[in-house]
Amino acid sequence: MASVAFTGVLIIALVAVAVPLLGALVPRLPLPGAVVEVVAGIVIGPAVLGWVHLDASVQVLSDLGLGMLLFLAGMEIDVERLRGPLGRLAGRAFAVSILLGLGCSLIISEVGLGTKPIFLTVVVVSTSAGLLLPLLKDAGQQHTTFGQLVLTAAALAEVASVLTLSLLFSATAHTAAARLASLATFVALLAVIALALAHLRRSPRVERLLERLEDRSGQLRVRAALTLALSFAVLANRFGLASILGAFAAGLLVRTIDLTGRAPHPHFQIKLEGVGFGFLVPIFFITVGIQFDATALVRNPTAMAAIPLFLAALLIVRAIPALLYTPHIGRRHATAAGLMQATNLTFVIVAAQLGVATGQLSPTAAASLLAAGLLSAALFPLAALKVLPTPAPPTPPAQIDRSHPTASRTLPEARPAAQPSNLAVRSLAEGSSACRR
Repeated sequence: MASVAFTGVLIIALVAVAVPLLGALVPRLPLPGAVVEVVAGIVIGPAVLGWVHLDASVQVLSDLGLGMLLFLAGMEIDVERLRGPLGRLAGRAFAVSILLGLGCSLIISEVGLGTKPIFLTVVVVSTSAGLLLPLLKDAGQQHTTFGQLVLTAAALAEVASVLTLSLLFSATAHTAAARLASLATFVALLAVIALALAHLRRSPRVERLLERLEDRSGQLRVRAALTLALSFAVLANRFGLASILGAFAAGLLVRTIDLTGRAPHPHFQIKLEGVGFGFLVPIFFITVGIQFDATALVRNPTAMAAIPLFLAALLIVRAIPALLYTPHIGRRHATAAGLMQATNLTFVIVAAQLGVATGQLSPTAAASLLAAGLLSAALFPLAALKVLPTPAPPTPPAQIDRSHPTASRTLPEARPAAQPSNLAVRSLAEGSSACRR
């Protein structure tokens, strides 16, 4: 039996530890952690230092990291939000993105970069929702109308792109009817499993069992969620669909069950993110950099020239439709929303690997597209934060100098406690409504 070396995994783990440390030591570093991890992978990979090469252990952990990334992305999708007015507005903008994406993809395909128009359209209309959520949190915009609209648009683009990519380019069936039949059967089976699990989730006995084993070594809730993600990935593969669709659907299902059942354990998602972002997901991003052929990209003038072309396509396709948001959130916020929507790294990585494997992208085009995705994640969110207006500091209440001889004559008479003013009643009502939200 051949021995498996874990030296490469150890070096990747050390890099994964170093990246957040770098972010803590250099807090002004204007790069998301995922971008730094991919760049670090390029440095330690064959293209530069040659410390790590792709072997069996690295490949397996990278595949698990990809599945975990899509699972966590599915858990971030709020399906209820897609049904509201923000979802309809985001849907109209996404329809415009599809038309612009098709036009840009046709133009790029005519250049001769080795891309198929439909596949490239699916790639450029997506948005990396997982990269935007921490940025909106840090900017204090997560719960504003602007933040909710950006997250809704990103969620819609991510769901549509994953479904389309799985249906059109990863399904093993050769005809469109067979692909639709496979997808319909898979979705129907997922719906049956979801209903059964939701019913089981509401059982008081199951709830007590989960609570009893949640904080012990059993960790039943976390084990069940990860097993569900793995099961759905295998199931999707059995139906001839991409495993990423199964992992993404599992994340959606776990989110839905938590909403329809009792309140989830407060540390449940923290534990899942600890497994994902603490171990598996960084390995995936670093491995992407290890596989990235930077040397061939630099030596190929055509590939270098294609990078700004792909970057412009990402910006045009996702930023211009955000102008539809102007009547609702203002021009500056709409511009910032467009820049955030044009951030596309996670899906670009997944699609580039699948595109080369299925012949939809040439290796050169895939490398250029990945470089454009890295630049979009590094530049567009930073530019969006610069565009956002700085919130005005709260005005301090007027200070009254009670030592002044006329101070007592300028103070209004106190109202009886039993008869609060309309302003006080309205303030209490607004505060109560904010708490309920």
